[in-house]
Amino acid sequence: MHTPTNVLLLSLAVSDIFVGIFLMPLQFIWLIESCWLFGTTICAFVNFMSFYLVCASVHNVALIAVDRYLALSNPFFYSTKITVNLIIFVVSLNWMFSLGYNVALLYCNGFFTHALTLCPSECLIIVNKIWSFVDLVVVFVLPCSIMLVLYLKVFAIAKRHANAITRVANSNPDAKSDVPKRSERKAAKVLGILVSVFLLCLVPYYICSFMVESIQRQIFNDVLKYMTTLFYFNSLFNPIIYALFYPWFQKSMIIIVRCRICSPESSLMQVK
Repeated sequence: MHTPTNVLLLSLAVSDIFVGIFLMPLQFIWLIESCWLFGTTICAFVNFMSFYLVCASVHNVALIAVDRYLALSNPFFYSTKITVNLIIFVVSLNWMFSLGYNVALLYCNGFFTHALTLCPSECLIIVNKIWSFVDLVVVFVLPCSIMLVLYLKVFAIAKRHANAITRVANSNPDAKSDVPKRSERKAAKVLGILVSVFLLCLVPYYICSFMVESIQRQIFNDVLKYMTTLFYFNSLFNPIIYALFYPWFQKSMIIIVRCRICSPESSLMQVK
């Protein structure tokens, strides 16, 4: 499992599990109680981790799209140039960029000077228009554009491969002619799910964030809480989409859970 793609999946898993540990439980309690019960210090921590982890998670998703496109479009370059060490360096840069960017965003919106003077019953930070636009571009538009463009190219490559297989199948009457069609439908289905879930979780939040001046404050705060929860759900869907659907990952998890990974021959086990 020590491959460049799996390093990216590990980075995505780390960001998503931290969202599940630090953010989701408190967010759900806040929704149930309709009032923030954990004080200003925890509120400041949750706000910072929310911006940081979500940004890192979304960028990890974009990096996975880049990785898959490179692996399909230029396999020789990918196998020779894209090493585990290079991906570890890229992942580290992603986490450092996310940290630096969000510190700058929060600092410019008075987070570090006013975070501990928030109303005890609320736990929201309002970002000004300029930074809302910057955040929209950095955390949504740019990653989403990368995903859409590269996954469309991935689908085009898969379709081209399917057409090549069809030509071979037509020249061989014994070959199964429905295999390319099935693989093409599967590729379209997987890519459609990836992009649809991403857009479903992120678009409502950013629509809401730009309506701060046109909605009554209390209504806006309530809507933003639900949209933030939906944003967090992207981290819930990621492991299902990127890992649990794949039989080789399921087999690997069974090996780990049963502690067979501790056996001397674990490195020789075939999972694909």
